[in-house]
Amino acid sequence: MKTLHFSIAISASRQAIWHVLLDHELYRRWAGAFAEGSHYKGDWTTGGTIRFLGPDGDGMVSTIAENRPPEFLSIKHLGYIYKGVDDTESEAVKAWAPSYENYSLRKVGSGAELVVDMDVTLEYEDFFQKTWPWALEIIKNLAEKNEKSYEKST
Repeated sequence: MKTLHFSIAISASRQAIWHVLLDHELYRRWAGAFAEGSHYKGDWTTGGTIRFLGPDGDGMVSTIAENRPPEFLSIKHLGYIYKGVDDTESEAVKAWAPSYENYSLRKVGSGAELVVDMDVTLEYEDFFQKTWPWALEIIKNLAEKNEKSYEKST
């Protein structure tokens, strides 16, 4: 297992970026970088269960280890979902679970820096090294584009 680190400066408030990260429709837009049709079902509160799913319903089952808006989010990945069944006990899952995906937002000037730290197995390292920068650009564009409309609605 290896921890990958990614970051991007965004000219938007931490609250606006947080909204992009967790809002169901906006999540679909940026998570589509990893797999078109990606979405989630569940609860973002600390201790909540959340399922990250592809269009076929397969994906990952996780819990929210910590959620401190708009500063830090830690997702603890527990296993796979295949054909609607959670697998947290197989040897294949035990080889990598639990693993963590952490999001940190730090205020920088009038904007923020988003940092993502993600545990991955070596077989997925290249995929995430190529895909996270693209996903971060989508998050940046959504947050900066929606900053003014987000401020008006809050």
